Amino acid sequence: MTISMYQASVPVFTRALTNLSSVLKKGEAYAQGKGQNPDNLLQQRLIFDMLPLVKQIQIACDTAARSTARMAGVEPKSFPDNETTLAQAHARIDATIAYLNSFKPEQLDGCEDRKVVHKTRSSETVFTGIDYLRNYALPNFFFHCTTAYDVLRVAGAPVGKRDYLGS
Repeated sequence: MTISMYQASVPVFTRALTNLSSVLKKGEAYAQGKGQNPDNLLQQRLIFDMLPLVKQIQIACDTAARSTARMAGVEPKSFPDNETTLAQAHARIDATIAYLNSFKPEQLDGCEDRKVVHKTRSSETVFTGIDYLRNYALPNFFFHCTTAYDVLRVAGAPVGKRDYLGS
């Protein structure tokens, strides 16, 4: 049995973002239980020179959305980075999931050999679709999902591996 590019990307991104939202809810409940403002969690970091939780969420969402669009050969939707509350962070995740679900399998299936261009501020890298998914999109996405989880865990939220992986 083979797996399609759609199956290897959209459901994987959606599941992990759903799990991220659940982990955020546990962090929110934990902060409330301690009498703290849960929105303050968004500025938590693992270490001073790392991006805060809110940026981890934004980058995870952007990676899923932009990667899917690039592999589909369409211009990625832009999401403003203006979240200051957990409610807004949840809305960002929900909007990203809705965007991912707007893609059809036929837009991604067969893009394994399609040229995918990844531009940054300082460079441009050309991948095939499969190499982009395997070597950039998924690793970068999971790095930021994991870092968001770790920020919440270090802040004291009672989250574990099952929360990260989901049911």
